[in-house]
Amino acid sequence: MSKIDHYLHAGTRDNTRVAYQSAVRHYEIEWGGFLPATTENIAQYLVDHAEKLAINTLRQRLAALAQWHVDQGFPDPTKSPLVKKVLRGIQREHPAQEKQAKPFQLDQLGIVDRWLHNAIATANASGDRAGELRHTRNRALLLLGFWRGFRGDELTRLQVEYIEIIPGQGMSFFLPHTKGDRQNKGVTFKAPALKQFCPVAAYTAWKELAALESGPVFRSVNRWGQVGDQGLHMDSLIPLLRTIFKDAGVAGSDEYSAHSLRRGFANWATGNGWDLKTLMEYVGWKSVQSAMRYVDAADPFAQHRIESSLSGPDQSSVSITHQDI
Repeated sequence: MSKIDHYLHAGTRDNTRVAYQSAVRHYEIEWGGFLPATTENIAQYLVDHAEKLAINTLRQRLAALAQWHVDQGFPDPTKSPLVKKVLRGIQREHPAQEKQAKPFQLDQLGIVDRWLHNAIATANASGDRAGELRHTRNRALLLLGFWRGFRGDELTRLQVEYIEIIPGQGMSFFLPHTKGDRQNKGVTFKAPALKQFCPVAAYTAWKELAALESGPVFRSVNRWGQVGDQGLHMDSLIPLLRTIFKDAGVAGSDEYSAHSLRRGFANWATGNGWDLKTLMEYVGWKSVQSAMRYVDAADPFAQHRIESSLSGPDQSSVSITHQDI
């Protein structure tokens, strides 16, 4: 690979590259489409998958095909009026409500943290090195994920050498690449030291127990208590979290995802007086629209607002006389 190819490769996030490769493969191999494609090819591809794929998936497929044509020096057929009109028609005929991650609440965090704390102590007392390592890692992952509001891919990409701890105050993390960092300047996040559910203490305990000096923070642990060299894969995060929640006795553990920690923190923060600007700065959201997708209204059905505005006698107890008719 030449240096030009190397930097071209580095210019696209790994997750995006994998998703785009999969989309192009689906179009060309599974559907049997030809590349370069015509406008009519793309429109027919959308029509054939209108009832099978979500609208956001179709948009991702279009983005991948558009990028392929641009990279190969061909005109982009996905931007034609025909394709745009077909996509609008699919969205109108097959509307779909966006599914949100279930927020992980603070009381649930307390339940899981206590369970992990006890599991660590039990594993230590019985000489179960592998169990002690896993539970200590999971506790650090859980508390960092919640209090920092990290995305799943950000959690799995944390590096030991980019983390600095200030005793008694908190810790800072440098991430060279994040989803919202379009200029690739890197972003520094901070997390506080807390009196309970402390992410700093949990991370320090994991780092010391696993003897981590550099490289990925969160890694696999085998049955013999050996810590892997590679970071946890993003795809393993949801099953791992669900297993932790289930073992700790959290109801509906299969309803949670990696975004549940991020959404749970956002709801906790707004419920405790954080204004939207402060929350956006802390979590790293660049737009109000992005932030609002994670924040639930305090009174989602407007029940309390409506009832508090009602005045006068209870309407159900007012009698109707002959004169009223």
